Amino acid sequence: MPSEGRCWETLQALRNSDKGRLCYHRDWLLQGEDVLEECMSLPKLSSYSGWVVDHILPHTQGNPPSSEASTSSRPTSALDQPSFVPKSPIRSPASSPASPATPATPDGTEGKHESQQTESVVLQSSRGIKVEGCIRMYELVHRMKGTEGLRQWQEDQERKVRALSEMASEQLKRFDERKELKHHKEFQDLREVMEKSSREALGQQEKLKAEHRHRAKILNLKLREAEQQRLKQVEQERLRREEGQARLRSLYALQEELLHLNQQLDADQHKDLLKVDLSAFQTRGNQLCGLISGIIRATSENGFPTTEDQAVAERALQEMRDLLTNLQQEIARACEDKRRQDEKEAQIKQQESQMQQGPQVHRESRAPSLGPGGKQNEDLQVKVQDSTMQWYQQLQDASSRCMLAFEGLTSSKDSEAKKIKMDLQKAATIPVSQISTIAGSKLKEIFDKIHSLLSGKPVQSGGRSVSVTVNPQGLDFVQYKLAEKFVKQGEEEVASHHEAVFPIAVVASGIWELHPRVGDLILAHLHKKCPYSVPFYPSFKEGMSLEDYQRMLGYQVTDSKVEQQDNFLKRMSGMIRLYAAIIQLRWPYGNRQEVHPHGLNHGWRWLAQILNMEPLSDVTATLLFDFLEVCGNALMKQYQVQFWKLILLIKEDYFPRIEAITSSGQMGSFIRLKQFLEKCLQRREIPVPKGFLTSSFWRS
Repeated sequence: MPSEGRCWETLQALRNSDKGRLCYHRDWLLQGEDVLEECMSLPKLSSYSGWVVDHILPHTQGNPPSSEASTSSRPTSALDQPSFVPKSPIRSPASSPASPATPATPDGTEGKHESQQTESVVLQSSRGIKVEGCIRMYELVHRMKGTEGLRQWQEDQERKVRALSEMASEQLKRFDERKELKHHKEFQDLREVMEKSSREALGQQEKLKAEHRHRAKILNLKLREAEQQRLKQVEQERLRREEGQARLRSLYALQEELLHLNQQLDADQHKDLLKVDLSAFQTRGNQLCGLISGIIRATSENGFPTTEDQAVAERALQEMRDLLTNLQQEIARACEDKRRQDEKEAQIKQQESQMQQGPQVHRESRAPSLGPGGKQNEDLQVKVQDSTMQWYQQLQDASSRCMLAFEGLTSSKDSEAKKIKMDLQKAATIPVSQISTIAGSKLKEIFDKIHSLLSGKPVQSGGRSVSVTVNPQGLDFVQYKLAEKFVKQGEEEVASHHEAVFPIAVVASGIWELHPRVGDLILAHLHKKCPYSVPFYPSFKEGMSLEDYQRMLGYQVTDSKVEQQDNFLKRMSGMIRLYAAIIQLRWPYGNRQEVHPHGLNHGWRWLAQILNMEPLSDVTATLLFDFLEVCGNALMKQYQVQFWKLILLIKEDYFPRIEAITSSGQMGSFIRLKQFLEKCLQRREIPVPKGFLTSSFWRS
């Protein structure tokens, strides 16, 4: 409390005053026993009583009454004079009156003297007692005076202390009152400030409410306007959608008619007209079909076709009709020429027969094809060569036979068979998923595990021992699933991470070398998912649905919805990169004396055939760039000058064909390929692909 603090300040001030600095004997009670003894003991003569008897009483013996009267009447005043105070005691009362050592006289005076001494001692004793009494009275008076003075001083001090305490208490009360007044005043000021703030806040709140009501009105107006605008836009969007759907239906009808007309351009039905080159009509027809397909793909990505798209499709259809008319006219002219030629030949034969000359042997000239050091035909093809198609079909047939071989295992309802199938599938696919560029030793462990599984040895998978010998169809199943997994890694993993292609490809190449059937199945899966790896451009056949045709082209179709073009190109790029890496890599621990099961010569064949075919918009440029970036360095080292001739041919003759069919929105892949080849031609070198496995990797 504040008052308590004031009390301590008052006591401290009293302690620092003159009276407060006086020292008092606090232990006088310890001497109380001696004081009480003095009060309770019998009176004793003082040491000064002998001096009084020797010096004062002899002078007053002659006049005892007056002396006694004087002594008795004023004992205190006589004792108070300084002349009566001895300087030092002479002797004690016990020894001064009579000395035991005093010799006795022979004449008998000793008794007389003793009687005088006895009388004087008695006299002296009575007077000494009086003197001692006077002394005691003097001491008592002075003690009483001292006690009274001390009592008065104590009372004065107590009064002063009470006065100071009352004053301190009053000051403390005043201090408390001032403090309470100050608190009250502060509380009043705070209340006034709070009331003022509250009034201001209420005023501000009212002002904000008014502004809010005003803004709410404006906002409501804007919302109504926005709602009207939204309804208007919805109506416009509905109309646009209806128009777009109508244009899309019209576009599909145009495509269907265009494909139907393109079938009529097939030159195979005019094989008898050998001297007439109809490939230009078919090439242009395929280009027009590709143009319509590109418009439809762009439409599936962007929404609905525009009027410009419809106009382009209509112009393409009209051009196709004109093309068909020209073809028919050309066929008619060719038929007329053939008829005339036949007539001439008949006449010549008749003449020759008449001249008995032997028949001449006519040799047919074969159309030149593109190869190392060769030249490209003036008119490119769309169809793949017959030998390539036979090879493609053989691989697909082998894949189908493999599927039929393990059909019993996959279709079995037995739980044990299902368990075996699941264990075999995990043992085949999980190691392929674990392939990475962590270390060469790790890659070798994965390869050995796959090789052991294909060789019929038991391997550990999921904590269990798995072997293909547990089921007669196990080996076919594992080979098929393993090949499928390799291609899927290219489709997914390599498409996202280009550097991952080399460890996957080197393992696939090593397995291909030891187990050729797995390599054939890899090619079959690759050709089926990416027909451009053949290379092969599937044609639209009569009676085929549009979705089936898009699947043949490599697109993923789900619920009648075609995947976006970017995702399609990304998957195709991953699989082409896998193929380009496989043909140039070999397993480092294999037999080097044997040739590569599918080496760089197949890469040259693919590159030559793709350049002998008409380019596809956005697809051909992407695939060429991916193939050359991965395999270009190896082809350059293998074919050297012939390879650079091929690169110059692409730059000078093939680039204009790609650019002619590429729209402005699809120039990215074309520009990337063009810049890559120009840089390579400038440096005269194809760089080593990023992520290529070096010798140090296999030592890790």
